[in-house]
Amino acid sequence: MYPQEVDEETPLIPTPNDARDGSPKVTRTPLPWKQFFIVLLLQLSEPLTSQVIAPFLPQLIRDVGITHGDDSSLGYYVGLVHSVFFMTEACTIFHWSRASDMIGRKPVLMTGLLGLSMSMYCFGLSKTFLGLLFSRCLNGALNGNIGVMKSMIAELTDPTNMALACSFLPLTWFFGTTIGPLIGGLLEHPAEKYPRVFGGSTFFETYPYFLPCSVSATFAVICWFVAYFFLKETTTPQMSAKDYFLRRKFKPKGPNGGLPATTENGVHCDNNEGQLPLRKLLVPNVLIAAGCYACFAFSDIAARTVLPVYFTIPIEMGGLGLRPSAIGTILSLQGFASGFCQTLLFARLHDRLGPKNLYLVGSSLYLPAIVLFPVTAWVARERGLDYVVWTLVGTQIMLFVFAGFSFIGATNGLAQMMVSVTRALGPIGANSAFSLSIQKHVMGGYFVYWLMLVMASVTFGMGFLLPKKPWTV
Repeated sequence: MYPQEVDEETPLIPTPNDARDGSPKVTRTPLPWKQFFIVLLLQLSEPLTSQVIAPFLPQLIRDVGITHGDDSSLGYYVGLVHSVFFMTEACTIFHWSRASDMIGRKPVLMTGLLGLSMSMYCFGLSKTFLGLLFSRCLNGALNGNIGVMKSMIAELTDPTNMALACSFLPLTWFFGTTIGPLIGGLLEHPAEKYPRVFGGSTFFETYPYFLPCSVSATFAVICWFVAYFFLKETTTPQMSAKDYFLRRKFKPKGPNGGLPATTENGVHCDNNEGQLPLRKLLVPNVLIAAGCYACFAFSDIAARTVLPVYFTIPIEMGGLGLRPSAIGTILSLQGFASGFCQTLLFARLHDRLGPKNLYLVGSSLYLPAIVLFPVTAWVARERGLDYVVWTLVGTQIMLFVFAGFSFIGATNGLAQMMVSVTRALGPIGANSAFSLSIQKHVMGGYFVYWLMLVMASVTFGMGFLLPKKPWTV
């Protein structure tokens, strides 16, 4: 059997028993569980550190004094703190991916974990807004782990067990999004909340947000040591890290002055070929799938970053006026519900509805979820935080959970680039619109929700361009 040639429409997860080739049934290769578990453990550090700050970030922005007591401007600064991470990550992630091809996956992963821990310790110690921005920039600039981990999983598996391995990946994210907000909401201001334990600590009174940040940072440090002692390299380094970063000349190891051609997971990889020209990527199938993914990413990140600000803003200004502990509990329940529903229902709904219809149903749920922002705020002004408000909040959270079913994987680097840009623009765009709506009373104070509705409608509309069945080659 000849190796399969690859183009931009080749499925990312090869199907071992494709009915089209009539090949006999093959036995699934056992997963290398020890190494695979280590990669999952390292992956957990990503959502844990990113979500731990979500419940208290608006309150932290208040405390550093950049808003001068004006809660209507919280959105500008919260959005900027989120966006600088994605901006710096977008600028460096491909460089880290290329570095991992040259010096190996393990050094890049360990650099990312070190940067993750340093940035979180710095974040917890920051007393100025510039300090917060620096910490998030450091996090994004040194963090190339997401793409590298995907490469490692592909290298640890083959076509017979790759689908099984990929089924475990969302669980680490959901676990991180469940415990991360809980840690952030419960451990901020420990001297006030737990006076018997931390009441006499001047340090925690001076740095009230350091404890939750240090928990996630210390977890990243533990992961660094686990990787150092137990993680095995999955690729062959082409040069040392010192030579690579000093820009020393690379000596090709393959014939004809290039890297050797290889066959990985039954797929022929000619490393002597240059990168595909951009025009080769700009084919309709790729652009449609990448566009859907990018639009969904914008709607998703906008909702995720606006939600804590909306919960924090006082009721009279159009929010719910919740404390970080309550916000952390809500976000934690959202993470748990996402993991539970994805695990039990996603595969069944995908098989019953098909990928296109599932995308359409999921993306359409953003529309009522966004409408519930002003509706819940109005009910809170009229009735206070009673059971009706909490019912509406629960309904909105579940709508966001099922909207997440519309997620489709990136097809190639073009999609990843588009998503990086939208995730950088989403937080600052949506949160700035939130503050502008309150300050200038644009569209009756509902400008941000109209903006989010338009983007959700575009996300939904893009789904009609998807084929009823996945493209095949």
